[in-house]
Amino acid sequence: MQPFVPSDQNLREFSLRAVLIGLVMAVVLGSANAYLGLKAGMTIAATYPAAVIGMALIKLMKGTILEENMARTVGSIGESVAAGAIFTIPAFAISGIWPKFFTAGHYVTSSLIMFGGGVLGIMFVALLRRVMVEDAELPYPESVAAAEIHKAGARGGSGTKFLFGAMGLGAGIQALVQISIFASTWERFVAFKTTTINLVGTWKAKVAGGMLLSSPGISPAYMGVGYIIGPKLGALNFSGGIIAWGLLVPIITYFLAPGVLPEGASQGDWIALSYSVWKFIVRPIAIGGMLVGAGFTLFKMRKSLATGLTRSVSDMKKAAAGEHVVDRVNKDLPFTNVLFGLGFAALVTFFITWRIFQVSPLVSFVAALVVVILGFFFAAISGYLVGIMGSSNNPISGLTLTALVITALVMVLLGVKGQEGVAAVLGVAAIVCVSAAVAGEMLQDLKAGHILGGTPWRMEMGDLIGVALASVVLFIPLMVLHEGDISAQGTKRIAELTAQQVQVVTAPDGKSYTLDEVKKLPADQKKAVLSLDAGFGSKQLAAPQAGLMALLSKGIVEGKMAWPLIIVGMMMGFAFILMQVKSPMLVSVGMYLPLETTFAIFLGGLIKGAVEMIGARRGLNEAQKVRVENNGVLLAAGLIAGEALVGLLFASFAFFEVKYKVFADPGMFWISLLILAGIAVYLVRVPLANAGEADEPAPPSANF
Repeated sequence: MQPFVPSDQNLREFSLRAVLIGLVMAVVLGSANAYLGLKAGMTIAATYPAAVIGMALIKLMKGTILEENMARTVGSIGESVAAGAIFTIPAFAISGIWPKFFTAGHYVTSSLIMFGGGVLGIMFVALLRRVMVEDAELPYPESVAAAEIHKAGARGGSGTKFLFGAMGLGAGIQALVQISIFASTWERFVAFKTTTINLVGTWKAKVAGGMLLSSPGISPAYMGVGYIIGPKLGALNFSGGIIAWGLLVPIITYFLAPGVLPEGASQGDWIALSYSVWKFIVRPIAIGGMLVGAGFTLFKMRKSLATGLTRSVSDMKKAAAGEHVVDRVNKDLPFTNVLFGLGFAALVTFFITWRIFQVSPLVSFVAALVVVILGFFFAAISGYLVGIMGSSNNPISGLTLTALVITALVMVLLGVKGQEGVAAVLGVAAIVCVSAAVAGEMLQDLKAGHILGGTPWRMEMGDLIGVALASVVLFIPLMVLHEGDISAQGTKRIAELTAQQVQVVTAPDGKSYTLDEVKKLPADQKKAVLSLDAGFGSKQLAAPQAGLMALLSKGIVEGKMAWPLIIVGMMMGFAFILMQVKSPMLVSVGMYLPLETTFAIFLGGLIKGAVEMIGARRGLNEAQKVRVENNGVLLAAGLIAGEALVGLLFASFAFFEVKYKVFADPGMFWISLLILAGIAVYLVRVPLANAGEADEPAPPSANF
């Protein structure tokens, strides 16, 4: 296939402005995905929005199409580093290994994990790139779409108005939510009538219960996620919420309440009990379902995985033998540099496990070896799956889970125990996770560059720079979100205690603090003293994948797994498989998330379904349907990015204790309903209104 820019043509490519624009996008899109992944357990591929933003900015500067390609390549890599980070780094806090999340040592450890994993993924991709991107059996749907965006830009087309307009809307709505102009949530416990039942023989017990009802979250980001994944997957995710909040929580509360709550308990007491049941009973069941779901996902892909492994070994042999061409569009990083990079990643792993996590040199050596072996296989598998389905559908969490279980079993066989063993397992899994995520995203960008005529070694160097920056920066939004949420929830709790004229608080360890002393405590200590549901693993920052990693690593290494609940969840997962549920993993994630989150995602999916139905009724042809699809995806991505950036801004305000006006008990929930309706109308009308004429040629689908 002839590239858009031929190999013998040298346009400006690896320019300072292209790299700087890419680095800014890497940080922004990476931070936005960190926000989204911690709250909703999902991330979105950054290739498409990075292509649109990079193209718009480079065109303003009269740059070349290869500079646009470079900006997109560097800009999208931050999302993959963020995906690897959010699936694993919070697990150190959730598991209790890092009682205080932010320290200089933890920052250095996290940065080394992200950078070591990123380098590992890039080096393996440099070995495998040529055969994989030239394989006619791998369609790389999102790569083709991204390349066509740049080609359309060269012909005068652009979708930036949709992306930036939606970003402004998402940011504005999130700002209103943060300052509480109106009531953004509604929940009420609907009590069942007290009854008398016969349990065993003549023994009788009075039981009472009910159901906690909740509104969808007023979140443009969640609705954008629902729009992107569509009505079927949105419904699967919401079905998990219904199972959790419509079945398990009510039935457990029904039998638990008589021994926990007094007669005439208040709404607040019932709501608190419902959340406790969900957090400590239903969530472990959901984790069991997630475990089976991840295994089932990999099992369904077994043929693709086996093919990818076979091809990868063959490709590595070819690369080692030096079979390559030297024309510009086929020149990768030199093989000696690749070996140096692989050695660096192995040394980083050895250093982290030996000097930071304090395991023996032998175990650290084995850990480094495991990282290189698993990193190679999972980088190849990730790239192969991206070539088939696109990075939006890449099962990174399933690959990471497999790496974690293998590593944990190896550590147990080597006799490693305690906190050090758990930390080493999480560290190895995190490096492999980042490696697989970076490899998939990078191969996707290299395929787009192959179509456009980009220079591979320059793109690989750009990604190394992007990974380096993302690695030193992305711990900061994680820390800001975690500690900012604790500060915000702590401020609310202190206000409640002040109103109740409470002046001294007794911590779980028995030590007493005045409220003034509590205010001055570090975030994680404040969380412990006030027993806050805040930070990683809380309702606000669920981090489902990291919670799963923490539970499994502690369960395998320390033998502290809640096996009865986990096994119940696994049986549930097997039942989903027998019922031929399309994605048991997605249903289980829906059980793990708050109902308001899954409800909002479901609404977004319904909106996407409405757009498709209206388009069919209007008789749109394939070209018009593709334009509607692409424009809708840009709007959804803009809503996500806008809310995420403002959410990070207000988390920073809480972290730095910046005061801003917050309206107390605003009421007027009907305004929230109007906003939901407005977002729905926006996501329906704008894409359909820009479907174009029936005789216009069709762009490729975003497959986003």
